[in-house]
Amino acid sequence: MLKLLIVGSDRVDAIENFYYKYLKLQGVDVRLLPAYSQFCEYYYASNWNKLLFRLHLSNIYSRINQTFKEQVESFRPDVIWIFKGMEIYPNSIKWAKAKGIRIVSYNPDNPFVFTGRGSGNRNVTRSIGLYDLHFTYNLAIKRQLEEQYKARTALLPFGYDIDKELLAQLDKQPEINKACFLGNPDRQRAAFIGALAEAGVSMDIYGRHWDKFLNHPGITIHGPAYGDEMWKILKSYRIQLNLMRIHNEDSHNMRTFEVPGIGGIMLAPDTTEHRLFFEEGKEVFLYREVLDCVEKIEYLQEMSAVEVAAIRYKARKRSLDSGYSYEDRAKQALGHIRTLMGLPNK
Repeated sequence: MLKLLIVGSDRVDAIENFYYKYLKLQGVDVRLLPAYSQFCEYYYASNWNKLLFRLHLSNIYSRINQTFKEQVESFRPDVIWIFKGMEIYPNSIKWAKAKGIRIVSYNPDNPFVFTGRGSGNRNVTRSIGLYDLHFTYNLAIKRQLEEQYKARTALLPFGYDIDKELLAQLDKQPEINKACFLGNPDRQRAAFIGALAEAGVSMDIYGRHWDKFLNHPGITIHGPAYGDEMWKILKSYRIQLNLMRIHNEDSHNMRTFEVPGIGGIMLAPDTTEHRLFFEEGKEVFLYREVLDCVEKIEYLQEMSAVEVAAIRYKARKRSLDSGYSYEDRAKQALGHIRTLMGLPNK
């Protein structure tokens, strides 16, 4: 039996949880070392801990790496799959590789572009050349890894995971014929939504601290939504706006699959990867700039119920037929890992 140690987070919103769940169902002996969770437990415990860490006087990373080595010694995995890797020292990776363990990376952010304190650090950049396989969601990152580091790579896009019973319940809820955005703010997102509002678009937004970025009579601000409530919102609104972060402008994000996966109507930036995964105008809708987005919002709001139902059906069907769920992604990832190990794919 293949033994795999996942190093990442056990927080409810971490995609590691999906891979842990579905790899286990596929017969892999898998364990999860929540290195990021261990870091957060320390860092957010007090302002003093934050200060020590920012002054490089904390030993939290050393403690996490000691735990990492203890887990490796006790579990003796064939493969270690590190998600992002901010907490793991390059020397710890070299130590594990010296034991004959294959080391796999998956970074849900861009390893070359850090947009905030939590998006990367020097442990990430200094470890890039050490991995035996890089999973990446982004075609441009994939090319850069291959060209700059001669790395072995595999495309592993984001996905979705929805309980079938919940999906059946959400199919019965009434539709809100309005545009919605569910996500946290930044200056670029706020500027775009503000421009939509100035053009006459009325919409609801959900997330943390939007009131610090926007104040417009056409925008109704709600708090963040998670779990079942998140899925309810994604499904109930006629239009789900998707906005990319600066580090993945021509790529895709988690909403790319979550909205169509639940049978929602996504209005997203016109990127190379969005066109790769979905058919524009039938399964999803894509915009190039503000006025184009405004026109497509108005177009979608004027659609008949029959037309809307057809788009929702096609979006959901494409997601199922093309294997965009995290259960499918786990099967794809396991196939690449087995190939890396020289094992036959089942």
